[in-house]
Amino acid sequence: MKVLFATYPMAFHTPGGGEIQLLAYKKHLPSHGVDVTLFNPWEPRFKEHDVVHFFSCVGGSVHFCNFVKQLGLPLVVSSSLWVTEETRHLYPIGEIAHQFSLADRVIANSDIECETLASVLGLPREKFVTVYNGVEEAFYSPVSASLFRDHFDIRYPFVLNVGNIEPRKNQLALIRAMKAMPERKLVLIGHQRDPDYARACFEEGGKQVQYLGSLPHESPLLRSAYAAADAFCLPSTLETPGLAALEAHAAGCPAAVTSVGSTREYFGDAVAYLDPSNVDSITDAVRRATQSAPNSSTATRSAQKHQFQWQSVLSQLVTTYRSLA
Repeated sequence: MKVLFATYPMAFHTPGGGEIQLLAYKKHLPSHGVDVTLFNPWEPRFKEHDVVHFFSCVGGSVHFCNFVKQLGLPLVVSSSLWVTEETRHLYPIGEIAHQFSLADRVIANSDIECETLASVLGLPREKFVTVYNGVEEAFYSPVSASLFRDHFDIRYPFVLNVGNIEPRKNQLALIRAMKAMPERKLVLIGHQRDPDYARACFEEGGKQVQYLGSLPHESPLLRSAYAAADAFCLPSTLETPGLAALEAHAAGCPAAVTSVGSTREYFGDAVAYLDPSNVDSITDAVRRATQSAPNSSTATRSAQKHQFQWQSVLSQLVTTYRSLA
């Protein structure tokens, strides 16, 4: 089976979770018998593929999806979208609903996301399929904390945040929450997707914040950072559910995670939850995370690995492709 992957925009300048997900799909699907091609606008070759999988619902996406359907090809769309009745006014709901109505199946990262999108967009629930986010197997393998500490000369206790620096990721609220814990620093790793917001974060944090830039997703330094941190914090205003949080959890790092989105469907009672709109709630969750034991149980980590490694989660996606082709 041959599947064509496309997204909009067609090039990744500041990779985020959606782009990492797409590349993980491309890496692991061949072992399931699915040959993946990345869309080249200069050589599209639509008709050589059994299914087109489109990874976006930003403005303009509907036109690409409409063209695919005019060609008579099965279309799968990944939403990566958390929208509710309370927040629908923030999105071009009509355009998104039109795009999803064109799709034969819409892939979401959780059951609650599928149910919410179907309700808000007024589309049949059976159009939506849950394919959980996964974790690379390497994140379950221990890496020494000293690798990260020695490379960046970090000798102090710290809380870690990994993600693009932008308002949705809510680092500014985390920085304000950390002021109640002057004994720890906050280490930020990620692209400055919003430079003005990043500047405000650095000014607010002062010497308590250390920004290390971005690290390659496959870098051992990233896995070592999870081992070195007292806790990982994901204070996003929404998450579906956050690849960095999954990776930190896989690496055994105690975590404080936003309660908005589908995080509870993934983590259950294994993390400390926070209200991203409340600085005191973030402080409390981070404190609880730093006081909890690392997730080092062999049995627990083995069960998580089976549930959330990419090879396991992609079986549902393969089933969906085959049902359409």
